[in-house]
Amino acid sequence: MEIDGSVALVTGANRGLGLHIARELLARGAAVYATARDPGAVDLPGATVLRLDVTDQASVQAAAEAAGDVTLLVNNAGVATFSNLVDGDLDSIRLEMDTHFFGTLRMVRAFAPILGRNGGGAVVNLLSVLSWVTFLDATSYSAAKAAQWSLTNGVRLELAQQGTQVSAVHLGAADTDMMARWEIPKLDPAFVATAVVDGVARGDLEILVDDAAAGAKAALAVDLRVVYPQLA
Repeated sequence: MEIDGSVALVTGANRGLGLHIARELLARGAAVYATARDPGAVDLPGATVLRLDVTDQASVQAAAEAAGDVTLLVNNAGVATFSNLVDGDLDSIRLEMDTHFFGTLRMVRAFAPILGRNGGGAVVNLLSVLSWVTFLDATSYSAAKAAQWSLTNGVRLELAQQGTQVSAVHLGAADTDMMARWEIPKLDPAFVATAVVDGVARGDLEILVDDAAAGAKAALAVDLRVVYPQLA
């Protein structure tokens, strides 16, 4: 994927990883649609700002109609409610699934024809190590990210025939508002943005940003009682 001269749309570009990815794309010569539920919250000189709520089909369709020249779709918008599945609030669990799974699906369905008409292009889905492992107080988030991972694998196959590259990004904790409550080592969002754009430019189908991501993928082949000592 040639970044210079591409036209990118980034969801959730008002802060965190979305803002840094949009900024990195601009720096490399891409035109960028920076989207957010509140367009007034986007401060990114050089970008075209659009209102977009990925949980609202009408909003997604309006964005697709406004951005018919897109060649690179970055599905970054996310939410974390820190809910558990067994006793957590069902509305919170639905919100996470609606954002990460159905929100990504809405975006892919709306923009796949646009990407096809514009030569194929690429889709980038921001996932997590929690696509592959889970932790208490984040089991709902993990379930939504696991579903988003499976979705990514599926649409990659479906869009291959039109020449659309589909990349999944996995990483551990980044220093964003979403992770502010956790006192753990965190990645610089600018480092993550560079890794993401580098991976897309190389044509990587999986972008493992850090050792945590590589370790989580390797853990898929390990006995569950090793991965989760509390089950031993």
